[in-house]
Amino acid sequence: MKVSQLPYRRVTLEEYRPALEDLIARIQRAGSVREVLDARRDYLKLDLELSTSQSLAYMRYSINTADPFYNAENDYYDGAGPAFAALQARYAAALLDSPFRPELEKALSPLLFRTLELRRRAMAPEIVEDRAEENRLISEYSKLMASMEFSFRGETLPRALLAKYFKSPDRETRREAMEVLGRTLAQHAPQLDSLFDRLVHVRDRMAKKLGYQNFVELGYYRMERLCYGQEEVRIFRENVLRDIVPAVARLRTANAERMGIRRYMFYDNDVIVPGGDPVPVDKEGIFAAAREMYHAMGPEPGAFIDNMLENEAFDVDARKNKWGGGYCTEFPKYRQPFILANFNGTAGDVDVVTHEAGHALNVWLIADNPFYQELSCGGMETAETHSMSMEFFAWPYMDRFFGENAGKYRFMHALDSLSFIPYGTMVDAFQHIVYEQPDLTPAQRNAAWLDLERQFRPHIHFEGIPYLEQGTRWQYQMHIFESPFYYIDYCLAQTAAFGFLLASREDYDAAFASYLRLSKTGGEKLWTELLAEAGIPSPFTPGALKTLAGRVEALLKEIQV
Repeated sequence: MKVSQLPYRRVTLEEYRPALEDLIARIQRAGSVREVLDARRDYLKLDLELSTSQSLAYMRYSINTADPFYNAENDYYDGAGPAFAALQARYAAALLDSPFRPELEKALSPLLFRTLELRRRAMAPEIVEDRAEENRLISEYSKLMASMEFSFRGETLPRALLAKYFKSPDRETRREAMEVLGRTLAQHAPQLDSLFDRLVHVRDRMAKKLGYQNFVELGYYRMERLCYGQEEVRIFRENVLRDIVPAVARLRTANAERMGIRRYMFYDNDVIVPGGDPVPVDKEGIFAAAREMYHAMGPEPGAFIDNMLENEAFDVDARKNKWGGGYCTEFPKYRQPFILANFNGTAGDVDVVTHEAGHALNVWLIADNPFYQELSCGGMETAETHSMSMEFFAWPYMDRFFGENAGKYRFMHALDSLSFIPYGTMVDAFQHIVYEQPDLTPAQRNAAWLDLERQFRPHIHFEGIPYLEQGTRWQYQMHIFESPFYYIDYCLAQTAAFGFLLASREDYDAAFASYLRLSKTGGEKLWTELLAEAGIPSPFTPGALKTLAGRVEALLKEIQV
């Protein structure tokens, strides 16, 4: 069935609450393991309806944030969502506190119970209203960014379409486009500062109500991290500074000199190939090439892409009032992934059918896993390993997307991917600063960002760029507002993706088979266990990032065009 035809029905709190309370009571009075398992089975049926309804509502809201019906549906789940979550936390507590827990862990999965414990720590009735307020503020931010328009050379553009000029081979065009971005953001500075300040404080308030020192601890629980914590992330940040940052600064500076750039400005950061980064074929060509690529990869990827295209499970046209980023979601009841993006005619359009489709392929592969609804694909670091690795497994097929410029794309992609690790780690460091010091003023937050820029991206200069020179680049990184502490997962996953890239250059078929095994496992193993099985070093292993930086730098010199 086409995604546009999937039936939608709001699942109300009024119908959900008594049904779930009955299930909780069944678990609490159960006289056997079988009775608990039967209650779990019925819970999964109930949860399937709710999760599908929420996902459909958000998708249809995000493709047009001005749609009055789905705006109201999204608002409903913003307000009621925390109450649903509080009920689900009570269900988790009933399983965790069951006298049959040892037998249940054997019958189900110890990882499921560890995950339920984190969910219990992250939610309680006393923060339901605060979570609802947080949701409302996130929606306010997404609507603001979706409605923002940028006037550039006689055109009025959403940010996604302005961004194509950041990759222009003409430096003056890039500078002018970045200045338009800065000036327009400056016009909305009071709203952006106010929104973020309110988000920081409502999150801090929730953490303290739950007995935590600040939101950092609560944020980690919300991310449901099972194989690493704050200390491991701190060590990772230090290793990035020591081992990755110098390599990236060296590579990007040398590359800029190839393009005749002596002082590397922020508006130079999106262009890597002298003469301009490669441009892919048009939208129809991208999807035709994607279908060929996934069929060449094997029968399972081929069946997946056929499903996506035949069910029109992509929305990729940039337009006003559409959510400005990209994502993959799923409608579990219909076993259907969906991808939203904003094509703008740059190489980033190809990432949609590699990165986001890596997520969607995983959804396709794990739909029959026994813990799919409860554990999904695992943590976000695992999810992003699926997507970022697929970007690299697509390398042999890039001639279908870029023709004779496929080599330029591969060089650009590898350098950009390595460069991302310091940036993404900087985003994470910024969030630690912000939530450890929630009373920082907007100016102090901007100063903290500028300081991090000097540490993590010392080769980039911002002077003279309106507004952005004040340290406000973070304000259009949507994850900072919408998904706190998510961003480091991209960085961790990028190291794993490079591991798959390096392995694929030695034996592509074996590496891709290993990748498919990892993806099919879903959340039933820890990320570090999955990496070990794939023969990829954990980024927490001493020296792993130094080795990675050296191998990727050597690869870049080998494939430089």
